[in-house]
Amino acid sequence: MRKRNDSFAGENDSFASPLVKDCRLKENLRLGGKATKDHYPEDSDKGMKRLSRRYGVSFRLRTMLIWILGLYIAIPFLVKLCPTIQAKLVFLNFVRVPYFIDLKRPEDQGLNHTCNFYLQPEEDVTIGVWYTLPAVLWKDARGKDQIWYEDALSSNHPIILYLHGNAGTRGGDHRVQLYKVLSSLGYHVVAFDYRGWGDSIGTPSESGMTYDALHVFDWIKARSGDNPVYIWGHSLGTGVATNLVRRLCERETPPDALILESPFTNIREEAKSHPFSVIYRYFPGFDWFFLDPISANGINFASDDNVKYISCPLLILHAEDDPVVPFHLGRKLYNIAAPSRSLRDFKVQFVPFQKDLGYRHKYIYKSPELPQILKEFLGSSDQQ
Repeated sequence: MRKRNDSFAGENDSFASPLVKDCRLKENLRLGGKATKDHYPEDSDKGMKRLSRRYGVSFRLRTMLIWILGLYIAIPFLVKLCPTIQAKLVFLNFVRVPYFIDLKRPEDQGLNHTCNFYLQPEEDVTIGVWYTLPAVLWKDARGKDQIWYEDALSSNHPIILYLHGNAGTRGGDHRVQLYKVLSSLGYHVVAFDYRGWGDSIGTPSESGMTYDALHVFDWIKARSGDNPVYIWGHSLGTGVATNLVRRLCERETPPDALILESPFTNIREEAKSHPFSVIYRYFPGFDWFFLDPISANGINFASDDNVKYISCPLLILHAEDDPVVPFHLGRKLYNIAAPSRSLRDFKVQFVPFQKDLGYRHKYIYKSPELPQILKEFLGSSDQQ
């Protein structure tokens, strides 16, 4: 009996052994996994953190891209709904560079023979003016007041009324350097800030800027005697200059010559060619979103139309590497002006400056050829 029982037990053991082994294997695997986790908790935590960090960075990048795309799409609609935004971008009068400059003290900018004063073209409008004497009169100007300076305008030296571009003030560095060059060549230089620029009071507009320029021109003519008066416009100031000269010619009091530095044809073509417009240039409805609001603000600066009504010598200066007002716009304006019937009896000249000179948008004053260019052109205009 014992043998049978033992045999039966052995048979039970042999029958149960696979199940027991399987259970033991599972238990060992379970314990082994637990042991592995218990033995290497830092590696497991680091892996989770890396995974979390990877998903966190990816989420932030996606969120940022969505915001950028949303802003890119929203800006055109914002400009269209608020046209005044586009007007501010054209004028940039709120950008005052250099900062912390005292416009009442031109001598701080090295203009020792310069007088600062203010004129009032209209009620509630006041414009700041700098009047720089020819360098040969520097010693005589020491300690003199505004009345003496006004009388000096009738001295035997030609006068240049300078109309600056957008942004900055009459104290901008490249503008000051040009005043110095022109002063050294024997010119009186009168520069001012349009209403809304610098310390001038008023709200910017194309008509207002043009009227400010007309007021200063008349102020000069009332004191200049028989001295020739030239008008020099730069960048956006070329649009003001052609507006002014067209008006002067219509009333039969043209200036003795017009000089346009880095000019454009009209503000729509300039806005379309401006480097800031690159990211939207191929945006559907670009003209409707960005250019039409400019016109809606009454901003045109249509020099290509104005030159057809100008009757005085015209000189255009433009650098081939100009990144702000493309060179081809200056050339196009010349091609419109040269055959114009109103200019057929006057000299019209286009002077390009090669790309490798690096004059770009506002450094033509550095050209060693500029004095000779002005001497030849303005000398001929005096004879005319």
